[in-house]
Amino acid sequence: MAKIVTKNLNLWYGGFHALKGINSSFEANRITAIIGPSGCGKSTLLRVFNRMNDLIEGVRTDGEVLIDNMNILNSHADLVTLRKKVGMVFQRPNPFPLSIYENIVFGEKIHAESITRDKLDEIVEVSLKDVLLWDELKDKLNEPALRLSLEQKQRLCIARLIAVKPDVLLMDEPCSTLDPQATARVEELMRELKNKYTIIIVTHNMQQAARVSDDTGFMLLGELIEFGKTQELFTAPRDKRTEDYITGRYG
Repeated sequence: MAKIVTKNLNLWYGGFHALKGINSSFEANRITAIIGPSGCGKSTLLRVFNRMNDLIEGVRTDGEVLIDNMNILNSHADLVTLRKKVGMVFQRPNPFPLSIYENIVFGEKIHAESITRDKLDEIVEVSLKDVLLWDELKDKLNEPALRLSLEQKQRLCIARLIAVKPDVLLMDEPCSTLDPQATARVEELMRELKNKYTIIIVTHNMQQAARVSDDTGFMLLGELIEFGKTQELFTAPRDKRTEDYITGRYG
């Protein structure tokens, strides 16, 4: 079942045509990887899904992006609700300079009109368990989040997102700053999380895309060249440009 559908999606940064006629369908409770060389539009496409590009001056978008059949590009779309529903994990972990506990409840305090301490405690425990950090951090909740390791910070940022109960997790190169062991643990976490969330990941690492994703889209110069099941795209690409990229002929 499609969670996100794009229909003839175009985006311009001023006069630069960054996304060109993107038609795609992202299924619920699956991991979709978006691959392609630098500057091809991967991160721009990811940021369309929670309207983060709106923060850049001179951006213009047309076409449709449907999330649960609602066009989020509509001028009447509620961006606060959208960004609660569609959370983003960035390339470098960005915990707030607060305690571990306060990082996780930050969003809930903003969105909830009134909430009890017991409910906040429950949210912290559930969120940390979901990212497999509870056992490590349950006795350190009042310590500064900035003291955590890079991997723990990235997991904490994911916990902060899922505390507000999104439907979709966007991940922009979430492992690029991590060592191979930490990367493997975050990839394992992604596989666990897809049971509850729809996950879209941008990655330069084709091996990571092959390991962790169910579906893959290949982008080049703002176009979505090919989109399909990961195993099929990597073993029998339909487009010569996809084959050239995944075999290392360019990019």
